Order: sequence, then structure tokens, then C-alpha cells
Amino acid sequence: MIDFNFFKQKSPQQRFLFILGLVMFLFYIILGASLIFWKEFPINEEVISRKYRILLGLLLMVYAVIRFYRLINQKDN
Repeated sequence: MIDFNFFKQKSPQQRFLFILGLVMFLFYIILGASLIFWKEFPINEEVISRKYRILLGLLLMVYAVIRFYRLINQKDN
């Protein structure tokens, strides 16, 4: 469960870094999904085949979930 009081007690710098982390999470999710679902992705098929584009997209999405998990569960030092 997410403790919303934890987010209210953050300094402006910590809030900025939290929002930046959320933006990067969304960036990785969108990039991974576009690699998987965009049929005519502007990368030449000779450079990277469809199979490897799907694998890279999945890898980016898993990385985004790991980053999000670490962002939510970080503790103040």
C-alpha cells in the first residue's frame, strides 16, 4: 500500500526527482510498447529484425517496472 503522507513530507528536490522518475518510467513504457506494437517503426528491418524489436521492447518494459518499484519503495536516508 502506498503511504501518501510519505510523499507530502518530501523536500522540493525530492519531489522533483520523484516526478522525473515517473516521467522516465512512462518514457520507457511508451518506448517499449512502440517497439512492440508499431508495425512500421522508423528503424530499417535490416538493422534490427522484428523478433529483436519485440525482445528489446519487453526488456525496456521490465526495466521500467523495476525502476518504478525502486522509486516507490525508496527510503529517506
